[in-house]
Amino acid sequence: MSVDYPVSLKIDYPDRKLNRLTSFFRIFTIIPILIVLMLLMGGSFQMGAKEAGTVVSGVGLIMLPLVLMLLFRQKYPKWWYDWNLNLSKFSYRVASYFYLMTDVYPSTDEEQNVQLDMPYPDAAGLNRWLPLVKWFLAIPHIIVLCFLWVAALVVIIIVWFAILFTGRYPRGLFDFALGVMRWGFRVMCYAMIMITDKYPPFALDT
Repeated sequence: MSVDYPVSLKIDYPDRKLNRLTSFFRIFTIIPILIVLMLLMGGSFQMGAKEAGTVVSGVGLIMLPLVLMLLFRQKYPKWWYDWNLNLSKFSYRVASYFYLMTDVYPSTDEEQNVQLDMPYPDAAGLNRWLPLVKWFLAIPHIIVLCFLWVAALVVIIIVWFAILFTGRYPRGLFDFALGVMRWGFRVMCYAMIMITDKYPPFALDT
């Protein structure tokens, strides 16, 4: 069943044999681009379950200024949106590489295998008071996501062995991992990037 939600995350399924060598050493090959991402995130990048409720500081996702801007001015500056959008795209390219969903090294600017979209919000149509409590309303999602990310990490370990022996990423496991990532992205867009006031669905669907 398809879920109607204003943000989307899709990752192309690698319908081919993946590189066994780079998959085997993925935890090492990802280090250079991960350092770049951590610097952009102000030293507060968190993988896995934490991606759903990423702690953001420095020059990472612009959250706290947005709360104040929406509360007092009911404005969502376009450049803040552009920054959050492009940083989100980059972080999910890195995440998809780390989770073995591709063997193509993450680009800092090209779309590659990740299609991520969040529409520029009409700030006047957003509830100016919700940003104060969205983090609290998102707690049920974060609790569920903690369990889902544990399951997803187990899946990644299974996938690692599957790629080493067959060169393939099992489609069912790919869809599950993507579903968990998509769920986390919806919660992030609701509670942190504040693109929408629509409450995220408890669903892995597209």
